[in-house]
Amino acid sequence: MSNSPSLPPLREVIKRHGLTANRALGQNFLFDTQLLDRIAAIPGPLEGEQVFEVGPGPGGLTRALLQAGAEVTAVERDERCLPALDELDACFPNQLKVINADALQIDLKARFSRPFHIISNLPYNVGSALLVKWLSQPTWPPLWKSLTLMFQREVADRIVAAPGSSAYGRLSILAQWRCDAKLAMPVHRSAFTPPPKVMSAVVYLTPREQPPGVNPATLERLTQAAFSQRRKMLRQSLKGLPGALEALDIAAIDPTRRPETVSVEEFVALARQLDEVN
Repeated sequence: MSNSPSLPPLREVIKRHGLTANRALGQNFLFDTQLLDRIAAIPGPLEGEQVFEVGPGPGGLTRALLQAGAEVTAVERDERCLPALDELDACFPNQLKVINADALQIDLKARFSRPFHIISNLPYNVGSALLVKWLSQPTWPPLWKSLTLMFQREVADRIVAAPGSSAYGRLSILAQWRCDAKLAMPVHRSAFTPPPKVMSAVVYLTPREQPPGVNPATLERLTQAAFSQRRKMLRQSLKGLPGALEALDIAAIDPTRRPETVSVEEFVALARQLDEVN
């Protein structure tokens, strides 16, 4: 733990800068310092570690990361929040770099030269898109060492869901074929300002070895097609995907099954066969 400067309460900072959460940007602010410290601690000790944070807002989680000794690169689209983040930068010299940009446009390879963690209370409106982007990169293992991400509880449940459950789907497969994914902690809606209508949860993902011979773009297309009609049999939902029915036959997967019954390993095998037949 680095020697932390004395910081004013976050509520005071927000009031002084006239900040309110912008629902159009998917913002919900967290003020509970103990909760923020617990989130920052999920990936383990951060002293000297590099961290990428998306949507820091006024800097609640950013404070916890900096106080834990992390070197933080934060991307914030909302220009209203930049003065509050500048104050943090002044309190933690050489520990914080703020980028005013859209996180979906950030090239992480260009920003980081050594392995880093991604830790973020993700804006609700871009959380899933960012996760898919980070999970679908062509090269594996990635430069990031772990993902500690806050989602709506419904999305978090989908990421960690097992086959056969109603939450199991495309996100489950894209997360679990390359990563170990677990629900790290639930977060009650009352912890946020303003309180969202739904509960939230933090998901923790760590990369593992990728199954050989699978193109992430193929797996993404396959799961997109399969779960676009999740109540239908695979032979129906996949008939529009060239080579998919032949791949089902080669992979010995019953075409009358519904997609939520097909395991991650079976989808990976199916994607491998799909590339071969095409």
